[in-house]
Amino acid sequence: MGSGAIAGLGEDIEAIFFDLDGTLMDTDDQAVASLARYLTPLSVFFSINPTSLARRLVMWAETPGNALMTFFDAIGLDDNVFAIGDTLRRWRGLYAPPDLPLIPGTDATLHELSGRYRMAIVTTRGRRDAEAFLAQHSLAHLFELVVTRESTHRLKPHPEPIRFAAEKLGVSPRRCALVGDTAADVRSARAAGAWAVAILSGFGERDELERAGAHLVLESVTQMEETGINVPLDNLP
Repeated sequence: MGSGAIAGLGEDIEAIFFDLDGTLMDTDDQAVASLARYLTPLSVFFSINPTSLARRLVMWAETPGNALMTFFDAIGLDDNVFAIGDTLRRWRGLYAPPDLPLIPGTDATLHELSGRYRMAIVTTRGRRDAEAFLAQHSLAHLFELVVTRESTHRLKPHPEPIRFAAEKLGVSPRRCALVGDTAADVRSARAAGAWAVAILSGFGERDELERAGAHLVLESVTQMEETGINVPLDNLP
């Protein structure tokens, strides 16, 4: 398996790292819908769009949330905190391992890309959920490595998860691309010296992803196997 060029990026890519939520896993809308239900009563008193506000709150919480998880890991409480969080999600009916939906069309794209690139998962989810998702959709054989919140001390947007994945595969970060849907994903890739491919199928919106430094913004992972996707290099952030 050799390297290849992802259209719109100016350098050969050997490895592609994929985020899960909002990138391969169609769960972001579930989280937004759940929070929006709690915010709806506020619309009686304030001029707000509950769904729009819920999406924004989830985005705002990602970076400090990941930093907090890093802190709990440092003081040895991460297992307890993660266990509580997983229990609460199950009580709310969210993210149950038997029901982790794949974004439509992604399966075929991943199989096509696996013939040209080395691939890995890089996610802040726990290993249990990540492996359950890959097994549910018969995708595990496509990925050489699965990097989860248990794999590194620091989480995205810190560069450690990207550098860890690149080191494990023996590939320079400059020949790796991280595909994710949030500004935290983009910042993690840029800080690690990797290419940042932002996807609009999850939480992130084009303007914020471009401001974060995305080299390329696509509608979804499925667009990665199409031809003719080209962003002039002098226009890259």
